[in-house]
Amino acid sequence: MKHMKLDILAFGAHPDDVELSCAGTIAKEIANGKKVGIIDLTRGELGSRGSAEIRDIEAANAAKILGVSVRENLKFRDGFFINDENHQLEIIKKIRQYQPEIVLCNAIDDRHIDHGKGSKLVSDACFLSGLLRIETKIDGKSQKQWRPKQVYHYIQWKDLQPDFVVDISGYMEIKEKSVLAYTTQFFQDEHSNLPKTPISNLNFLESVTYRAKDLGRLIGVDHAEGFNVERYPAVDSLFDLK
Repeated sequence: MKHMKLDILAFGAHPDDVELSCAGTIAKEIANGKKVGIIDLTRGELGSRGSAEIRDIEAANAAKILGVSVRENLKFRDGFFINDENHQLEIIKKIRQYQPEIVLCNAIDDRHIDHGKGSKLVSDACFLSGLLRIETKIDGKSQKQWRPKQVYHYIQWKDLQPDFVVDISGYMEIKEKSVLAYTTQFFQDEHSNLPKTPISNLNFLESVTYRAKDLGRLIGVDHAEGFNVERYPAVDSLFDLK
């Protein structure tokens, strides 16, 4: 059981959620010396393409491409996990184990029902993790309470208006490589015999790039990723804003 402290812990309802939405930000923070981990809530076993076992391999390959310090899967039921005490406690254990300063999680509202559910589940667990009277153990040892300083929600299928954007210029290539590590999920060949899904067509794959380009355009850089906040962002000076 790894007990390293992480700077950022990114949660995704499914393997590939994190890569599609905030891999550029993660790659940039790792390049700047930050320790980052990814925790997937499910194995994506209800996906029409591939299998849970293949997704495990694809997620591990994507993790290597990004250079994250740890990647785990909580093996919640794809499509059917709920925001209850048992699920919250499993996430609390991970937050207390890795003690991240920042948690990244699913979009607040999205097409896939697991995204909104996962978003609220992780957000609630981040709050509860800071309560002294909630007791959890890992490897038989009691854990200390821990609440991340910030919880940010990345943007997924829907074009939600971001509260802030991160310049990921120079990191788009590694983001794209991490996405393409999921060879069963995304467009590879128009003649593929795999089932068609909303994310398997070429337009969706290209949208990953053109969304990043468009957000970059709006702030005067090559590429960017957007996030939503749970409380007002604060700066010390007007000059902190780019």
